[in-house]
Amino acid sequence: MATITGPLSGDAKNKVAEALQGALVDLIDLTLVAKQMHWNVVGSHFRPIHLQLDELTALAREHADTIAERAAALGVNPDGRAATLARSTRIPQPENGWIEDGKVVATITGILEGVGGRMRERIDATEEADKVTQDLFITVSHDLDKERWMFQAQS
Repeated sequence: MATITGPLSGDAKNKVAEALQGALVDLIDLTLVAKQMHWNVVGSHFRPIHLQLDELTALAREHADTIAERAAALGVNPDGRAATLARSTRIPQPENGWIEDGKVVATITGILEGVGGRMRERIDATEEADKVTQDLFITVSHDLDKERWMFQAQS
């Protein structure tokens, strides 16, 4: 069996691995929560919010893949299994059933604020350990800030 190694070792590798895994969990669960709300949104603003949630899902999936591939490139096994997500997520889960469009906007805005805050913590945590990974977190943070603004502007 082949072993993947990377340019980091010791404390730097551990710090970056923890940040990448946390980001992966956030981004995968963000895709799931956004899709759940996409299927269940109701109200007079259904269509634009429904479509906007699809855009958010696609963005989060793209970033999740980039984050997981960065972990693999560093010799860290990314873990996106359902059991890992259920055990590790910090994203509040939406209620079951139909969700009024205003509540979807408020909930997604809050979720994006939380995920964005954790991305900023990861930016700080990887500043010395790995500038390349830090740059990925900066890009993700930029995109999540924009999404948060776009949802928040509808409230």
